[in-house]
Amino acid sequence: MEIQKILLYYGFTPIADPEAVRLWQQALCESLDIKGRILVSKQGINGTIGGDMSALKKYVKTTKKYPGFKKIDFKWSGGTGNDFPRLNVRVKDELVAFGSPAEIDVNEKGVINGGKHLKPYEVDKLVEERGEEVVFFDGRNAFEAKIGKFKNAIVPDVESSRDFIKEIESGKYDHIKDKPIVTYCTGGIRCEILSAVMVKRGFKEVYQIEGGIVRYGNKFGDDSLWEGSLFTFDGRMAIDFSTKTKVIGECEKCQAKTNTFFNCATASCHELILLCSDCSKLDSSLSCVHSGASQRDSEMVG
Repeated sequence: MEIQKILLYYGFTPIADPEAVRLWQQALCESLDIKGRILVSKQGINGTIGGDMSALKKYVKTTKKYPGFKKIDFKWSGGTGNDFPRLNVRVKDELVAFGSPAEIDVNEKGVINGGKHLKPYEVDKLVEERGEEVVFFDGRNAFEAKIGKFKNAIVPDVESSRDFIKEIESGKYDHIKDKPIVTYCTGGIRCEILSAVMVKRGFKEVYQIEGGIVRYGNKFGDDSLWEGSLFTFDGRMAIDFSTKTKVIGECEKCQAKTNTFFNCATASCHELILLCSDCSKLDSSLSCVHSGASQRDSEMVG
């Protein structure tokens, strides 16, 4: 069996005919036996796909032929071959569902007036120079941060990206408007929008990690500012960047250390339960421990 890989990518660029791009991407993936999820909108493209390494290389080469996709940063990680049950290519109003399609403007260079991109080494350099003044701001669903986050990061109380605008406008983060803020998310796409949302609302020095947690973790592993596991929206559920990853998650039943999520057994609840190995074996542990049905992001959101 050929080596299996997963590609995580996005590209913000104006697309005049999203449906035509969807049909092209659908046919391309089917011809290469690639599975996963791809979103296309007038803002650009966002995908998480898996398959044979040779097929994915052909996919990258072909996709980059589209004028607006030439500079897409494709991030690679290990796959199992069973990470995605099917191929799903869709057209949406937004690449990430912030609930406000007009919130960002894009041109051929990407998002206009978003946060400044920092490479992983530049993130560490900023912290070395500015110290505790630097604020890490999590751009993911709050539950993702339960198993991994940047040290001392602010984790907003959000269940999905739709909650961010209201959260930012609540005033609870006004005290950091003059501080250097580093936004971060899985692959970078959510921070493209979040950083623009923050800049538009008066945050003066906003950064985003180029390539997201994936790029940072691949560069530094567990030897720098990241700690814990990274949640992924595919069959892997979570990945570690080294063999010495710190387990920071706690079982929702017994508080034992764990980084493993399970699907809640309650039909009306779409949340995940963080359970240790022992509690996961008990049927009662999979019963709902949440306050109600969640509207958390269920797509690949990078």
